[in-house]
Amino acid sequence: MKHTYYSEKMIALAAVREAADLCRNVQRELAPGEIQKKDRSPVTIADFGSQALVCSRLRKAYPNDPIIAEEVADELRTEENILVKDQVVSRVREIRPDASEAAILEWIDYGGHKDQAPRYWTLDPIDGTKGFLRGDQYAVALALIADGEVVVAALACPNLTLSMAPDSKGIIAIAVKGQGTEFFQLQDMKVLEKVSISKQIEPDKVRFSESVESTHTSHSGAQLIAQYLGISGKSVRLDSQAKYAVVAGGDAEIYMRLPSDRRYVENIWDHAAGMLIVEEAGGKVTDINGKPLIYKHGYQLKENRGVIVSNSLLHDPLLKAIAKAGIK
Repeated sequence: MKHTYYSEKMIALAAVREAADLCRNVQRELAPGEIQKKDRSPVTIADFGSQALVCSRLRKAYPNDPIIAEEVADELRTEENILVKDQVVSRVREIRPDASEAAILEWIDYGGHKDQAPRYWTLDPIDGTKGFLRGDQYAVALALIADGEVVVAALACPNLTLSMAPDSKGIIAIAVKGQGTEFFQLQDMKVLEKVSISKQIEPDKVRFSESVESTHTSHSGAQLIAQYLGISGKSVRLDSQAKYAVVAGGDAEIYMRLPSDRRYVENIWDHAAGMLIVEEAGGKVTDINGKPLIYKHGYQLKENRGVIVSNSLLHDPLLKAIAKAGIK
């Protein structure tokens, strides 16, 4: 009997919604408590709180499933981060009043898995931390990978508004492999109209969605490709995997993450959820060489270079333009 992943879908939906509630509470205040990741990008109390809530839910429902997530609680256990730890505990207790400090730190550490497994979850508790700190776009991104394939994806974008629901701020996108993509209003979980990827191919009407930050993507490369394709419209820049939701929802036709550093390898939590949501909406996702994203090497996409997302119709022209531009 074919696995429908219904239980996993509902658990993922509940997990990212709960995490998004915590993140919104923190973002409304943007209180002190930022610390620095090793790569110097900012992370907030919400990052740890979000991971604690999601990992707790996953471990309770699926105790044998490893979780590959972005954070570990080690830095919260240090003397200099006592105030940060206290705020994480406080925020989680707003949603889980009975949670002990020890339990919350343990929940965070559930996400410490890094190696390949037959079945595992991958989580980015706040994708787009700089957007979060600016009061702009970010996402809670969760995906289930089984036998090297992304089979369930949930993406909560608390600040995103799409043209399918212009009066609604905040969406959750959910997808199951072979079953399509659904969008919900975050506030009341009302199902939005049927997800429909854009069929636009006219160069003067095609819309790019790209990162605000240029740390791991080449904006100049994107401009060159746009010129080759005759695309003259201004790109829509926003942080996080919200860009995948924008393409899946039909508000853009292209999202490119072009390598800006030969040494950089993409992490799975930055793409797994968004990829399935776009594909199940009718779009296409590959690396810059047209190769499918390979989820068989633990936490990194070691066999891939960059990521190209499109409405499918524009994918081949995009790949040809990338090759012509000499982007490798």
